[in-house]
Amino acid sequence: MHEDHARDRRHVQGRESMLHVIGAGFGRTGTTSLKAALERLGLGPCHTMLDLFSHPEQIPLWLEAARGKPVNWTQVYAEYGSTVDWPGARFWREIAAAFPAAKIVLTARDPKAWYDSARSSIYAAAMEPLPASGADPVFASLWHMSREVVWDGVFDGRFDDREHAIRVYEENNRRVIEEVDADRLLVFEVTEGWKPLCEFLGVPIPDEPFPHANDRAEFTAKIHGRRTAADTPG
Repeated sequence: MHEDHARDRRHVQGRESMLHVIGAGFGRTGTTSLKAALERLGLGPCHTMLDLFSHPEQIPLWLEAARGKPVNWTQVYAEYGSTVDWPGARFWREIAAAFPAAKIVLTARDPKAWYDSARSSIYAAAMEPLPASGADPVFASLWHMSREVVWDGVFDGRFDDREHAIRVYEENNRRVIEEVDADRLLVFEVTEGWKPLCEFLGVPIPDEPFPHANDRAEFTAKIHGRRTAADTPG
């Protein structure tokens, strides 16, 4: 198993510090499963919002991007082979321009199912007030950044408006499909498994089930474990 993983990594990575895959799909479209799949294929590490717990120095860069300031995307992704989920999904155009050889994967699911999942998980976590007894400072910074970049930025502070949020979701998907060259883009539902993803990336299909990760309960447990300073490891 480990030898196969190493061989797959050599097959796809090429040179180091190069972003190979850019996820343009919103959070809760199967992005955590896609992250696990890309890392299994040797296209990691894969950047997501949760990576910022380990790299809080990046948080100001995402705020600068949201405020229209120039960002050195090569610097942001220097240690990564791929990116999915927020906050990168908001800036897929800019990241795609910075890495013109990277492939784009648009994770998609039924819009109503996506909204219900996002509202009960990542949105609920973002709307829950910081603990009065003292928040983990990294969590607090990440909480404020996610509000500005995603909920107030992408959704104009109107995610509670179901029709508006679904319209934003569908418009993003439409723009990705219209703007990205067809040979550079895969519209992907994680329920499709390995075959379309591996054929698109030109890599062998692993002899193991496609990963399915991060259900709502698991996500909630992860977030609540980082809310307070007392719960912060180290």
